[in-house]
Amino acid sequence: MHTVSGGEVAGILVAVFWAILVSFLAVALARVAQTLRATTKLVADVTDQAVPLLADASSAVRSAQTQIDRVDAIASDVQEVTANASALSSTVASTFGGPLVKVAAFGYGVRRAIGGRKEEEPPGASRRTVIVGRTIPAARRGKRNTRKKRD
Repeated sequence: MHTVSGGEVAGILVAVFWAILVSFLAVALARVAQTLRATTKLVADVTDQAVPLLADASSAVRSAQTQIDRVDAIASDVQEVTANASALSSTVASTFGGPLVKVAAFGYGVRRAIGGRKEEEPPGASRRTVIVGRTIPAARRGKRNTRKKRD
């Protein structure tokens, strides 16, 4: 029989250790390769889905820009109409305002003059005296004054 020396036992142990280490490394590399394949597939799927989404987003942005341009055109038209209405209003006020005020004042004066001649009231007949927030008619005021004179 052949005797095994200590160096041979150490060599066998190192060989077994290396075999176990290589098998662990092979399993780890197989899992890393599997993870890389899954990651590659995931990135490809995300790319396939992201491209249409980006195209849709770009279309939405273009549509929004078109709508903003339309709103801007409408706002400028409204501003122009407002300026025209203001100018028209000031023109009408300056053209018809003065003469209408004069006609109204003349009519009021005529009405007042005609009304004043028909109803001639003695001055002070419609006057009232206010005492501590209350109004006393002129007829009662006269009675009070006569009582004071008698006393």
